[in-house]
Amino acid sequence: MNVERLRKIIAYSESNHEEIDSKVKRFCSFTGTPYDRDLLNILQIVRSSFQKKGFLVLEMPFADDEIGALCYKGDGLGYVVINTSLPKVNANYAIAHEIYHVFFQKSDFVSKVEFADDHYYEHKEEYAANLFAGMLLMPEISFRGMYSKFKDESNGDVTDTIIRLMSYYQVPYMSVLIRCLELDLMEGNALSEQILNMDRHQIKQKLADLWLDESIMDASNKDDFSHIEIIVDRLGREYIEDEYINERTLDKVLHNMQELYVKIKGE
Repeated sequence: MNVERLRKIIAYSESNHEEIDSKVKRFCSFTGTPYDRDLLNILQIVRSSFQKKGFLVLEMPFADDEIGALCYKGDGLGYVVINTSLPKVNANYAIAHEIYHVFFQKSDFVSKVEFADDHYYEHKEEYAANLFAGMLLMPEISFRGMYSKFKDESNGDVTDTIIRLMSYYQVPYMSVLIRCLELDLMEGNALSEQILNMDRHQIKQKLADLWLDESIMDASNKDDFSHIEIIVDRLGREYIEDEYINERTLDKVLHNMQELYVKIKGE
């Protein structure tokens, strides 16, 4: 990521911190989770909350590994699909990013694709969703404390500190770096080209060197479509019995799900 793009992100964060912070608090209240505590399993927390909003969360490997997530709304149901062909840290961040779109996005959408790179696109909703994800997954009080701890363990080495934070919070390298800058934990002029442009191989090697879990940079390739299909079919049968929907509607929903699955998998 270039320095100019980084400056724009930090400027947006400074101007919109209070608004996004209030939305993080609202989400935590909705889910019954403490506002200032670390979320150890974001998917477990958010799955039932998404269902209340009319969205199902699916994990599956995409044919296109440049896409982080896909959000689709139609025929009464919405789907948030997380790409498990990407590293676990990217999947976690994609889930938190999609929370903002499902809960707080002002403009309606039918479908939306989130790309899995370090570009923060020039659109207010995307900046807001990324800020929300960072604040949710790396709460300020916790993050400040862990930054101090890991900085000491790293003897002040910036890269090692970021890698340790990344491992602890299970989030992408760049999101940790941005969170450090948002909270004024490091000076922007201290950032070298090497720090700004760590690639996946270098990050994984650093994790190994520090005796941290390298698998967070691996893809899980989890595919739970068949499980979701069973759930939708079961709920649909119950709704048919209660006369909320008819057989044709359920068939349409299942058909649309299958079509979406085939497109995502690239089969």
